[in-house]
Amino acid sequence: MTAQARVLVVDDSPTMRGLIKAVLRSDPGIDVVGEAGDAMEARNAIKQLNPDVITLDVEMPNMNGIEFLDKIMKLRPMPVIMVSTLTNRGAEATLAALELGAFDCVGKPLPGDPSPFSGLAETVKAAARSHRHRPDPGAADHSAPSAPAYAAPSDYQPSRKIIAIGASTGGVEALIAVLTKFPANCPPTVITQHMPATFTKSFAERLNRLCAPQVKEAEDGDRLEIGRIYLAPGGTRHLEISNALAPRCILTDGDPVNGHRPSVDVLFNSVSTLAGAKAVGIILTGMGRDGAAGLLKMRQAGATTIGQNEKTCVVYGMPRVAQEIGAVGIQLPLNLIGEEILKSTTTTSRKDRVA
Repeated sequence: MTAQARVLVVDDSPTMRGLIKAVLRSDPGIDVVGEAGDAMEARNAIKQLNPDVITLDVEMPNMNGIEFLDKIMKLRPMPVIMVSTLTNRGAEATLAALELGAFDCVGKPLPGDPSPFSGLAETVKAAARSHRHRPDPGAADHSAPSAPAYAAPSDYQPSRKIIAIGASTGGVEALIAVLTKFPANCPPTVITQHMPATFTKSFAERLNRLCAPQVKEAEDGDRLEIGRIYLAPGGTRHLEISNALAPRCILTDGDPVNGHRPSVDVLFNSVSTLAGAKAVGIILTGMGRDGAAGLLKMRQAGATTIGQNEKTCVVYGMPRVAQEIGAVGIQLPLNLIGEEILKSTTTTSRKDRVA
């Protein structure tokens, strides 16, 4: 029998702590071992209770959740799930937490929400199953030969290809690691990252500050252009690509697919139909199986397909399923994926290999 995930709930609001505890205790695979109202109480509780996972409020008195997370990651690394208000301010703070090493983020429910904290229990159990907190996204996989840092050549010229990327848990750091290697004239790139609705706009802005290409939250009708990266808006509609007159983004209504809207499978399916072999598909760290079937369709259509390997994934879920069903042509550690994408957009033939 699998051991229960031992959880410490940290939030300054007794009401919110009660709601989180109720949601988690409804799952037999979770044991809520304690609660705390601020960082000082949480520090003592961690020492006494030795939890497997912490849920941590972003905005707390005295020491906020970001400052406390930074101390946890330095002194006693463990899986931490950030609980944030669904506001622009909350989104910015939560993205900072994910970059510091938080396992994932969940949004606090809005008034009248019929299913508050849906998915939190599964996220907690996934966090507890992780044997280590979070790998360094730039760390090399030492089972493979080391490689020098890669930079796109100054004369890099993109081919007429479209890049499509899917990610979930751990995707913030993974996408930063990949996209910061892209030159300003990268091929048009479309991304679906599972993330609450308010967070994707802030994440796109964050990526735009970090990356050479222009990054934006995708809007319906955006034309795919060289040097542009388009991030699917979270939580409301699916991102697809269409070719009415020229390749462009379209946002479509529809039921969640694999429990997600936007869904990576929906994006990949549209890319396979429109671009065929003139595409590169990448599946990064994440829970579940979203994107695996769509990546297989891309590969069957002739696209280059890349999967992140287990050693550098925060959660080896989506890439694992994709690998198992034969959707992944090239499996690589995270620090080599950006390089491989750029090589794949300037070459016409690469042999399948696993690193």
